[in-house]
Amino acid sequence: MVDSLTLQPVALVNGTVNLPGSKSVSNRALLLAAVAQGTTRLTNLLDSDDVRHMLNALQALGVSYQLSADRTECTVTGVAGPLQAAQPLELFLGNAGTAMRPLAAALCLGAGDVVLTGEPRMKERPIGHLVDALRQGGAQIDYLEQTDYPPVRLRGGFRGGDVTVDGSVSSQFLTALLMTAPLAQQDTHIHIKGELVSKPYIDITLHLMKTFGVDVSHDDYRVFHIAGGQTYRSPGDYLVEGDASSASYFLAAAAIKGGTVRVTGIGRNSVQGDTKFADVLEKMGAHITWADDYIECRRGVLKGIDMDMNHIPDAAMTIATAALFADGPTTIRNIYNWRVKETDRLAAMATELRKVGATVDEGEDYIHVVPPAKLQFAEIGTYNDHRMAMCFSLGGAVGYPGDHSRSEMHRENLPRLFRTAGEHQPIGVIPVKAPFGAFRLLIKPVIRESVAMGS
Repeated sequence: MVDSLTLQPVALVNGTVNLPGSKSVSNRALLLAAVAQGTTRLTNLLDSDDVRHMLNALQALGVSYQLSADRTECTVTGVAGPLQAAQPLELFLGNAGTAMRPLAAALCLGAGDVVLTGEPRMKERPIGHLVDALRQGGAQIDYLEQTDYPPVRLRGGFRGGDVTVDGSVSSQFLTALLMTAPLAQQDTHIHIKGELVSKPYIDITLHLMKTFGVDVSHDDYRVFHIAGGQTYRSPGDYLVEGDASSASYFLAAAAIKGGTVRVTGIGRNSVQGDTKFADVLEKMGAHITWADDYIECRRGVLKGIDMDMNHIPDAAMTIATAALFADGPTTIRNIYNWRVKETDRLAAMATELRKVGATVDEGEDYIHVVPPAKLQFAEIGTYNDHRMAMCFSLGGAVGYPGDHSRSEMHRENLPRLFRTAGEHQPIGVIPVKAPFGAFRLLIKPVIRESVAMGS
């Protein structure tokens, strides 16, 4: 792994970006294809750490699949029922929340003894609300190190019935229960405690379940009703949508230094809530055009905003860095779940924005950013978190210099982000000289003490 990567600041961002597949859709589709009846061919699959961990886990559980050389097409032969472990098994899932939470639920259906574990940060990411709900349905689950956190041992037992899950920390808990419930013996009724975060991600889950032949009813997202004893059925071919949260970086670059940028693979009919990021840019002053299969952004005079972004928490991070280029302060509200992601993103974002000169107020569930009169040179830490890396790389690419440390940041949602920028393909840029030279990415991990979030 190289020690540094240089991004030249640009005067103009112009072009078309063909988006890689969505991580959220990729891993949901893989798991449903694995438990479905029939063979499913997934195209535009994302090649990232989360997806690789899911694929490795499915293979260890006896699921057969064929993967193309570029890892973007996968043909999965479903097992037509719950996943089974023929012998005691330990699955290492890295820091992949989109694998850990759904597999934790799915493996409570079949027989076997399976341990799910991961990287140190995964052991700090709460899973207690999901475990509590699964236990209400009969699941046998043990914590192996710290209560409410991975690693966990799963020994089946989930039957369904009435369960309650806290929806205020992560929508992945509800997603895991929803995808598992149709294969349970009994009907399942999932009651939501607290405010449900990231509802658009639940809509992705419901859309995927319907694609695989299962309908779910709900009472305004407060109670979900799922019939038991069902079988998922393969749709045959399934095209994974482009990753809408990754589109945010290119759209924001256009809003700041466009030119015009078009992102393809998503559009007005996308199942991903993160496409609403374009609406936020429009409120800030960018010019947005929608079509069925693309979103286009042109530069505008950006102004600060004050918004609840609970519905687009991942893409909202890009707004926090775009706020550096807006006229006036920006406040992003109702984003507590930033704190239980790959790092405590609220604390990390506040720390790094201050380094470039912004005045920042970090609250328990909000961030208030006042842009500086002039951006400062800084060393930017990325906390082994791909979204921190990509958000601040946006700043480097569109015109402020700094040393940007990171660890494995290229392995997640947009693996070819920097290669694409370096090759000027498919998006074109015009380099300019910055006051302090190029924007340099130092490839070194930044470790910060993290606060464990309880249930």
